[in-house]
Amino acid sequence: MGTGARVSGDAADFAASAERADLLERADTPAEVDAISRTLRRVAVGYFVLFLIVVVAVPVLTIVLEWWSIGRVLGGMSPSFVMAAGGLYVFFFIVAVLAATLSSAVEARMLGGPTSDGDADGST
Repeated sequence: MGTGARVSGDAADFAASAERADLLERADTPAEVDAISRTLRRVAVGYFVLFLIVVVAVPVLTIVLEWWSIGRVLGGMSPSFVMAAGGLYVFFFIVAVLAATLSSAVEARMLGGPTSDGDADGST
């Protein structure tokens, strides 16, 4: 009776060790994690530079172009006001969506996971 209990315990231990081995096989190496962090850092810096250029462009255009502050569009508002009041928020939203989408795609492609094994050979 004691032997049967031991056999089922051995089977459970074997199943648990097989599961751990499978997880270790799919785990990302430190080099892969380092590569993805460098890539995501480059993506973030690129989008930050784009953000900074657009934010700085509004006051620069106000100083350089007279019509940017004096001209009237959309109910008597100047292009500068329209850009500051609404255009920048639309731009911020678009940049946020683009950055999140690109970061997620880069991370999913570079790092392995449970779903990437089945997709690699074309099976589902």
